[in-house]
Amino acid sequence: MIAPPSEVRARRRRRAEDAQREILDAAEQLLRERPFRDVSPDDVMERTGLSRPSFYVYFRDRHDLVLQVVQRLDLELAAGAERWLGGSEDPMADALAAARGVVAVFAEHGPVFRAIADAAAYDDRVEQAYRGMIQGFIDAVAVQLRRDRRRRRLLPLDIDQASHALVWMIERYLTDVYGHGGEPDTDAVIDTVFEIFTRAVYRPEVRATS
Repeated sequence: MIAPPSEVRARRRRRAEDAQREILDAAEQLLRERPFRDVSPDDVMERTGLSRPSFYVYFRDRHDLVLQVVQRLDLELAAGAERWLGGSEDPMADALAAARGVVAVFAEHGPVFRAIADAAAYDDRVEQAYRGMIQGFIDAVAVQLRRDRRRRRLLPLDIDQASHALVWMIERYLTDVYGHGGEPDTDAVIDTVFEIFTRAVYRPEVRATS
């Protein structure tokens, strides 16, 4: 029996998604091993079961590829911090859950974060993509801190500057801890991120509820 057009389209879409995911996974593998400047479409496709021309079906060039790697990391970070970013009713418990979630993403992808951050220092397009991801996280943190200010939970601070400083500080810390391989004490890393963030923004009486 001939499949209906909708089913055929769905199968094609799944195949395309699988192929794109395979290419992105291969790119991440390479970025764990070498700088972005040394990663070519040929190198990526050699790690897949796909033909070289398939690369250009899904990506314009290697910059488009790394942009989509960044977007994938961005989605994972947002999911990791969702409990706190989504409008916290229990700020200490939710901040701890967010610290665990964000640290888990860096623990899994640390060398990739490092490769992209290093590339951002000399490649304008990579810098734009990476800084855009971090800025999106800064903006989301600022939104939640404004909610907490309305609930009188915060210390006196400039929310925009505090969000900027804290997100970049934590990003640098986690990239350094997890970007070089090894086996860091993840519980200690989570505690450090949690303490730095909550002590910087929350009133003592709010922190005492944890």
